Amino acid sequence: MPRDLRDPTGSQTIDCAFPVQGETIPVDHGYPLYAALSAVPGVGPWLHDAADVAILSIRGRYLRPGKLQLNERSRLRLRLSAVDLPRTLLLTGKTIDIDGQPVTIGVPQTQLPHPAVALYAHVVTTRNGEDAQRFDAEIGRQLDAIEVTGKPTRGKRRVLRIKDKTVVGHSLLISELSAEDSLRLQSLGLGGRRKMGCGVFVPWRG
Repeated sequence: MPRDLRDPTGSQTIDCAFPVQGETIPVDHGYPLYAALSAVPGVGPWLHDAADVAILSIRGRYLRPGKLQLNERSRLRLRLSAVDLPRTLLLTGKTIDIDGQPVTIGVPQTQLPHPAVALYAHVVTTRNGEDAQRFDAEIGRQLDAIEVTGKPTRGKRRVLRIKDKTVVGHSLLISELSAEDSLRLQSLGLGGRRKMGCGVFVPWRG
């Protein structure tokens, strides 16, 4: 088993995808989603303390400025250690409140991350990320720290709200990855706020 898909306890990294039902949610829903999941009994304390859990943004149809419409392909996706899967099953059947909108969580499916030569993150945040040059330098430093060799390409500037703060980040494409580095980057991510949809990489489809 590739070492980059294992946490320090030896558990494998998996993606857990829950179908969701509802009407609309905010486009910028990273913090409201994290807050909603943290309010679920039996899940909140673990989610708050877990250092290796990432929550991917829910996809939907762009409806109007600031809103996404959920559809049959919308999923709540968690990336976590396989040993923590039983905790996430407590979400099944629950209805959560995302910024005033009820969303019901269905029965999940699991899969392993798979390698891709290029990975994309919708938003990555770093300290002083509003400065493009500092952002680039920090991304290079973090890639070196996790021993991933690839070509980073900074994309659009993103602005998101976390509580009462405005946070600036950028979309990010990492290309020219080996299979091992691709899996490691998916497992570890870059930057902060991974529980709010930041710094989580998925295969780039162009």
